[in-house]
Amino acid sequence: MTTAFADDHAVLVVDETGDLKKGTSTVGVQRQYTGTAGRIENSQVAVYLTYAAARGHALIDGRLYLPKSWTTDPGKLTRARVPEDVEFATKTTLAQHMITAALDAGVPASWIAGDEVYGADSHLRTTCRDHNIGYVLAVACNHHVVTAGCRVDALGISASDSDWQRLSAGVGSKGPRIYSWLRIAITSTLPGYEWIMLRRNDSTSELAYYRCWSPQPVTLAVLVGVAGRRWTIEESFQAAKGQAGLDEHQVRTWTSWRRWVILSMAAMAFLAVTTANERDRTPTPQDLIPFTLNEIRRLFDQLTLTHTATPTTVWAWSL
Repeated sequence: MTTAFADDHAVLVVDETGDLKKGTSTVGVQRQYTGTAGRIENSQVAVYLTYAAARGHALIDGRLYLPKSWTTDPGKLTRARVPEDVEFATKTTLAQHMITAALDAGVPASWIAGDEVYGADSHLRTTCRDHNIGYVLAVACNHHVVTAGCRVDALGISASDSDWQRLSAGVGSKGPRIYSWLRIAITSTLPGYEWIMLRRNDSTSELAYYRCWSPQPVTLAVLVGVAGRRWTIEESFQAAKGQAGLDEHQVRTWTSWRRWVILSMAAMAFLAVTTANERDRTPTPQDLIPFTLNEIRRLFDQLTLTHTATPTTVWAWSL
């Protein structure tokens, strides 16, 4: 998939998602917060990495999060057939492992993006700098910047209206996602260039904050573009669950879970690449929308699994 979408300016996006579960025997399950439900539920949580490039995006790695209630219970680990060398690792540590594995494997990318959980972790930021890859990581309003000696929400207080720039973070379902942005350079002894970036919703005045670093100078527009790419992992989760069964596994053990996730990500990559290829090869008529991943999945199912379908009837349904 990363060959088909290969892009030196691609963004590696990290995030976690949860699957609601009943009982206590499925590997990794406990009562914990999951964004899937928006609250604490009996669930299984995993951290994923998506590759976001100009031609498309898809998940390329996933690591199951094992809470301490599992890693400190040898009986649970044995029953779920968890390998003996697996130890407790935080979600941000799992993200570091995936980023390192992808970059060591030669996956072309220039940026890392993630939400506040990952932006707050100094070890993850160090991992990025050690690999000479830039990052745009969200942080909370009370995030403290040591070199600036203050919280991030104090940095933009003295900025004037002319300091803010209105830029699009990408195209959403309702058109360009335009916000006002402010970038503040941070003095640091680290190599490269570091900034705190603020995003302002001009309708609600709501502010969001990002910690940014790059080995070379970049424009504000570049950082905004990377911040906008972070939402591709939410689209990847939705597509992988809806079209490739990522959350439909009914397995209990470590190896079975990994096999299911790998197959689901492979199916998702096939659909993403096929969709991009069809868009490149087939011009979209003015009165139709471009091929979607969901439509490619439906066409694939019809042409491979339904004996009574013909290309003519399938195409007629699409039209």
